[in-house]
Amino acid sequence: MFLDNENNTKKKSLDRCLTYWNPSRTNAWREMGIDIMIGKREGYYFWDLDGKKYMNLHLNGGTFNLGHRNPEMIETLKEAMEEFDIGNHHFGAVARGYLAEKLVRTATKGMQYAIFSSCGGEAVDVAIKSVRYATKRRKIVSLIKCYHGHTGLALGAGDDIFKEKFLSGPGDDSYIQVPMNDIEAMEKALKTEEVAGVIIETIPATYGFPLPAPGYLKAVKKLCEKYGSLYIADEVQTGLMRTGKLWGISHEGVDPDVIVTGKGLSGGIYPIAATIMTKEAGKWVEEFGRGHTGTFGGSELGCIVGGKVIDIVTRPSTVENVHFLAEYLKKGLDHVKEKYPDFFLSYTQRGIIFGLRFQTENGGIHAMKAMCDHGIWAIYARFDPQVVQFKPGLLCTKEYCDELLEKFEASIKDARKECLGV
Repeated sequence: MFLDNENNTKKKSLDRCLTYWNPSRTNAWREMGIDIMIGKREGYYFWDLDGKKYMNLHLNGGTFNLGHRNPEMIETLKEAMEEFDIGNHHFGAVARGYLAEKLVRTATKGMQYAIFSSCGGEAVDVAIKSVRYATKRRKIVSLIKCYHGHTGLALGAGDDIFKEKFLSGPGDDSYIQVPMNDIEAMEKALKTEEVAGVIIETIPATYGFPLPAPGYLKAVKKLCEKYGSLYIADEVQTGLMRTGKLWGISHEGVDPDVIVTGKGLSGGIYPIAATIMTKEAGKWVEEFGRGHTGTFGGSELGCIVGGKVIDIVTRPSTVENVHFLAEYLKKGLDHVKEKYPDFFLSYTQRGIIFGLRFQTENGGIHAMKAMCDHGIWAIYARFDPQVVQFKPGLLCTKEYCDELLEKFEASIKDARKECLGV
């Protein structure tokens, strides 16, 4: 077995990553006191190569919504490999049409087309290209402290921290950023009638999952309609039933022009992402279909996997479990918050998406480290280090939650003592 090979020990693997892969990223977590290299993984657990067991509460941004190595997903991929491979991107394909129809039929009202990519950032690139083609405008509006991926056009819509070092920020006036929940700033940007589209994470993940103010996203959509811009809902982390609805934007009463999905669409097994569009937003697929294509975007194996993901997340039993988890974990978190109110200050929640806020400027980092010590892997919010992203999986059991809440309470007790000295 690959993981059991003596040439793939933790030390040797770490040395390879430091030498041949990405030394700064490899060292970043170690410098924060977190030394993880994943070996065995199963369900909502994984094991470090040194044997320590962790509960996965980050899920790689939702990639493992259905757990690590979900048996249904593995069986689906095995069966698909009996008939399919990556496929040929020059032609239509059985599997591509199959998944496209599933996505369009389960999306918000008015959708017509689904175009596939190999990752969420590329799917955002497709969204930006699409709204530019449809409107014949160039400018894109996004929110301050947002993140939409590391690829070319997606990078421009994100925070300066990701783009300035690659000379993608200064001098590019085609991207405008405005504060979240500031409808006046949004209208000021759109009223020039030069904006092709507005892209918004329905609940911004890297900013710690702050919820949009009631009516804000609906007001943004109305402004888009008023000034001729198109609305892109980035649902890479909030889609696929994480909020208790298939698409997080549905809670806001908004029918976007474009939905971007990824991560969890892979089932944690085979990479695939998608850009779902209305007929208006997807004009280019009717008029210039060769304008965007990718060898691996919409691989037939990936499409079969993605189709099974849609089947699983829309099952009544899955929806019922998400609603149970949302209520059960809320009660558990409330108990811990009431016990340590001077450190665990508050949290945001929509479905099983939680942003946990802690006392002190870097309280989220301290909480993350304490949780890691107790065998819980969750990650702090890059743009708000007081917050920890807390994202249980769709298929978690009550027993898993009980174990999680017990370890979480112990973690917060330790983090509080470290930060507050009490």
